[in-house]
Amino acid sequence: MNRFIQKLAVALGVASFAVTSHAQQTSNRDSAESCPMHKEHMSSLAHHRDVEKHGDQAMGFPHDKTTHHFRILPDGGVIEITANDASDKSNTAAIRGHLSQISDLFSKGDFSTPVFIHDGIPPGVTTMKLLKEKIRYHYEELSSGARVSIESDDRLAVAAIHDFLRFQISEHQTGDPLTLPGAE
Repeated sequence: MNRFIQKLAVALGVASFAVTSHAQQTSNRDSAESCPMHKEHMSSLAHHRDVEKHGDQAMGFPHDKTTHHFRILPDGGVIEITANDASDKSNTAAIRGHLSQISDLFSKGDFSTPVFIHDGIPPGVTTMKLLKEKIRYHYEELSSGARVSIESDDRLAVAAIHDFLRFQISEHQTGDPLTLPGAE
């Protein structure tokens, strides 16, 4: 008789947990779906996942094992990527290969990689293509990655570079400042 009561108690406890868990999930889902911005949040989340998926494909290394920075500077800016693990030689090599190629492609006015990653033409790209002769790209290796400096003396080119980098900061959610250091 005791075993029957124990089994019944366990069964009732499991059933009670399942009902409570389902009720909490339903409540959380209903709460999220009642949010007036729910569709926008979900769309933004799906877009970010697509950007990371396309980025991983185009760049040859995973976002979750690397750190991206896009820095805005007075004469242009910097794209910098490093492996999160300094001993990760495979991703370090992939980063270097990617950024070396990006430096070369961008200097020729070829922005097909960011167009693929972001599924559209990023802001600033059209102007950067038109003014490619006024923009300098410099590739540099870092201990666990690399960087590409993008510079110009032309005000319009610098504005386009800044637009491009701001877009990258937002799309890749790097948290880098969207303005020049010291600017408000």
